[in-house]
Amino acid sequence: MLSPIIYYAFLAAVVGYAFLRGNGDARLASAICIAATVATKIAISPVAHRYSSFEFGVFVVDVLTLLGFIYIALRTDRFWPLWVAGFQLTTLVAHVLKAVEIDLMPRAYAVAGRFWVYPIFLIILIGTWRNHQRALGNRFAGSA
Repeated sequence: MLSPIIYYAFLAAVVGYAFLRGNGDARLASAICIAATVATKIAISPVAHRYSSFEFGVFVVDVLTLLGFIYIALRTDRFWPLWVAGFQLTTLVAHVLKAVEIDLMPRAYAVAGRFWVYPIFLIILIGTWRNHQRALGNRFAGSA
C-alpha cells in the first residue's frame, strides 16, 4: 500500500481544494474524510494484531462514513457523491469478506479496506473542479 505520507498529502490536497473552491457538498465530503481518518486511527487494532481479525472499530467508522456520503448523495443534485458513496460501500465489502472468511490474509484485508479511499479522493477533487468550472462559466455568462 502507499506510504502514509502520500495518503496524508493527498488528503490535505483534497481538503484544501474542497474548502478553497468547493461547494457545501465537497466541503462536507472532505470533512467526513478527515473525521474518518482520525476515527480510524483511534479505532484500529494495535500494529501487531492489525487486520488479523475482523476490525470492528474500523467497520463502524466505515459504516458511519458511508452514511455521511449517502446523506450528501441524497440531498444534492450532483452525480459525483453517488460515486463516492458507491466506493465507500465497496470498502465495506472488505469487512464482509473478512467476517465470512476469517482466514483471509491480513494484508489482503488491509489492502481491500484501504484501496478505495484513493478513488474517493479523486472523485471529490473532480467534483469540486467541475463545480468550480461551472460556477466560473455561470459568472461569465451572467456578465455578457
